[in-house]
Amino acid sequence: MPSPAPRVTHAYEGDLVLFLIGVRLHQPWRVGVVGRVLAAMPRMVAELEPNRDEAERGEAEHLGFLGARYLLDGGHPTVLQYWRSAEQLYRYAADPGREHRPAWKAFHGYAAKAPGAVTIWHETYVVPAGGLESVYVGAAGFGLASLGGTAPVAQRGERARQRLAG
Repeated sequence: MPSPAPRVTHAYEGDLVLFLIGVRLHQPWRVGVVGRVLAAMPRMVAELEPNRDEAERGEAEHLGFLGARYLLDGGHPTVLQYWRSAEQLYRYAADPGREHRPAWKAFHGYAAKAPGAVTIWHETYVVPAGGLESVYVGAAGFGLASLGGTAPVAQRGERARQRLAG
């Protein structure tokens, strides 16, 4: 009989910010608005990922971005982002020299011409160190484990309650 797949948990330590951002497409035929909105987030993530890698090599100041995953919620795009702190997320969002601020200002201009075409939404969750729990059985190439590596479940506790408490 084959041995069961190993159970692992994330190896990430410290505070974490989970940032969800998405777009609801109400009038997909409004290609000018929808296309611009859908193109903006990949540009931002494409700016953030090289910074993360450069910072890990000591070549740049870390903006705090840890990684992103693209999801579809009923056909509507959602991006799940991991950040080290809310302050770093807000600093990035407000920086006029980065992709987000100019994209946000532009959105208000062209969205006013097609009100109701899209809804942009976001939710921010600040999770203090020790407030994270995860388990992965089999390949662990998703979520926090894909960003911060894995550790044996026994290292944090066999049960979810134990992992969350410690």
